[in-house]
Amino acid sequence: MITARTEPWLALSRTQADLVSRRQLHALGVDRHRVRAQLAARRWCERSSMVLSTTTGVLTREQTMWLGVLHAGPRALVGDLSAAEQHGLERWHRDDVTVVVPQDLELDDDVPGVVFRRTRRPLAGMQAPVPLPTMAIEPAVLHFAAYQRSTRTAQGLLAAVVQQGLTDADALTEWVRRMKPLRWAPLLRTCLADIGGGAGSLAEIDLATMCREQRLAAPRRQVARLDSAGRRRFTDAEWLLRDGRTLVLEVDGAFHSRVEHWEDDIARSRGLAAADRLVVRCTARELREDPWRVAADLRRLGVPAACP
Repeated sequence: MITARTEPWLALSRTQADLVSRRQLHALGVDRHRVRAQLAARRWCERSSMVLSTTTGVLTREQTMWLGVLHAGPRALVGDLSAAEQHGLERWHRDDVTVVVPQDLELDDDVPGVVFRRTRRPLAGMQAPVPLPTMAIEPAVLHFAAYQRSTRTAQGLLAAVVQQGLTDADALTEWVRRMKPLRWAPLLRTCLADIGGGAGSLAEIDLATMCREQRLAAPRRQVARLDSAGRRRFTDAEWLLRDGRTLVLEVDGAFHSRVEHWEDDIARSRGLAAADRLVVRCTARELREDPWRVAADLRRLGVPAACP
């Protein structure tokens, strides 16, 4: 418990996951002799040339994040996927913690478990209102996405943060504007337009790209339907055909290679079919690698062309 008699350095360390920097200790009047005494007594532990912990033992994930920002100083922020992790992003874990620092910052040594990324962008305006100095979710994921070799990784990340409810396409699009110039900005804006229109996965983004490039009408997405057993299902994509029927396209992901999923998906397609509803399927790989072939089949089945 922190009381009025608690020493300032202890109160501060408890707000920072039991870590404190040498510069902070100096500002609070704790001189190097006292620091040496605490280290010699093994009550404190040196975690880097700039940061000490007031406890011993293996650092937690949160402590490693504090270690990175305290080592780099007051202008540093936990960034990229590490920041997204702090905001609740799942299934995008990376072992190393990423800390984004100003381009002009001099760092004399490395910190185990921490990767420092430099930027010329003003970091103060990107900080989230949380105790651990962390980038807001939008600039964090856009900063990561813009510097990936794979555009699919970039697009998949944007779809994931929206699908998991951490932000929305409009907020991300506004940050693309605010972070100008940003690598791949046109691609990211197009991707976000697709996500804002209902694309909730990378396969659905690929579907939107295929329709745009092959000049097919944009489909309706995630339409609620009752199957033959009365269960509510959501279709991946639908088009209203000229003869009054509806064409439903179901996209199989990689997990469908397992037999039980494959059989479930066949049953799902059969249950969605009706006299006025045609259900066809393709794989996510086809949308990614052979979109022209999928488009040709859809066109043959009556999917209308995009409006000029």
